[in-house]
Amino acid sequence: MNGPTPPAPAEPMDARLDAVTLDIGGARVVTAATLHAAPGEIAGIVGPNGSGKSSLLRAVYRALRPSSGAVLVGSDDVWRSLTPRTAARRTAVVAQENPAAFDFTVAEVAAAGRTPHSAPWSADRSADRRIVDEALDRVGMAHTKDRPFATLSGGEKQRVLLARALAQQGGLLVLDEPTNHLDIGTQLDLMELVRDLQVTTLTALHDLNLAAAYCDRVHVLHHGRLVTSGAPRDVFTPELLAEVFHVDAVLGTHPRTGRPQLSFAPLPAAPVPAPVPAPATTE
Repeated sequence: MNGPTPPAPAEPMDARLDAVTLDIGGARVVTAATLHAAPGEIAGIVGPNGSGKSSLLRAVYRALRPSSGAVLVGSDDVWRSLTPRTAARRTAVVAQENPAAFDFTVAEVAAAGRTPHSAPWSADRSADRRIVDEALDRVGMAHTKDRPFATLSGGEKQRVLLARALAQQGGLLVLDEPTNHLDIGTQLDLMELVRDLQVTTLTALHDLNLAAAYCDRVHVLHHGRLVTSGAPRDVFTPELLAEVFHVDAVLGTHPRTGRPQLSFAPLPAAPVPAPVPAPATTE
């Protein structure tokens, strides 16, 4: 085998948020959130729009510093104990907003995942190239490595961005709404791929059925507060879903996969109180 042997991927790490409070522009967006993603599990963060899901993930990958509390990946506080470069070696992220990368090929976009590990003056980058090739192959995109990234479909772009995260070889994968704007088949393909990676994953999801089917544990945010955590079957009760998401929900089991499946209907309209008759008058 020619060239240096690529370093082995990091072992899955646990991630822990301990009473994390976040403020943006003087407004409190998350209050004292505590949650845990165990090594190798997929932990989902769900909640209505504006509940603080993306903000909480930004605290994990050092894009939004907590006002109080601690974020730990492995045994280290990512804000107090790790440099940005060291933190990036542990945590790989696929964020909602990604650069268009109009002038880059698929291979070049994926290779950006090696930045935290590679010295720019290194003469031999063969190990990095092999890691990138393996990452693209793992997500089924090796055949597109020379194509312009901008020419890919939405689902293909998400796979390449996932390959970039895999090339980073961190112990924690952070995904912020990874299935947004994808058709249902592509959503399922992507979540199956994430499950097969067997990497510790912390992901924000809008689709509660994806969270129910693919997450080992879910954490529910409501108005910036964590209201409950646990296995999907324990968390997604009709009462919780009515209170937080304002839907009438039934939790069942998918007949083919055996995974939890939710069905939704609007909440019944509140009955209109009957008018109170005016008191009788006497002349």
